[in-house]
Amino acid sequence: MEFRDSQAIYLQIADLVCENILLGKWKANDKILSIRDLAVELEVNPNTVMRSYEHLQGKGIIFQKRGIGYFASEDSTEKIVAVRRDEFLANELPVLFRNLYLLKIDIPELAKRFEVFKQHNFEELTH
Repeated sequence: MEFRDSQAIYLQIADLVCENILLGKWKANDKILSIRDLAVELEVNPNTVMRSYEHLQGKGIIFQKRGIGYFASEDSTEKIVAVRRDEFLANELPVLFRNLYLLKIDIPELAKRFEVFKQHNFEELTH
């Protein structure tokens, strides 16, 4: 994983965990990677992963079974979508609209390109 300077690493790791849940790699009540395993995989300090897991646990996205590990919550997908949707609509969509306007890109062209993007990037999820 390539970390960006614009956001804290623990939040980027939390986003990665959320993405794995949204993509169905970890389903509701599935055990997720241990702190140590994810730290090794990402080549980060285990304390950073711990902070990510605590952040997600505070939002109710994951929960801990003491001595067993962390698990995706029953309604983790819904919680992630709700939070990310609100953030996107409030923060990123206005920037996207501004760029569409300035670059004279219309909605039909955007919709066509979005369909191609989904086919190339998420085809395996729809089959």
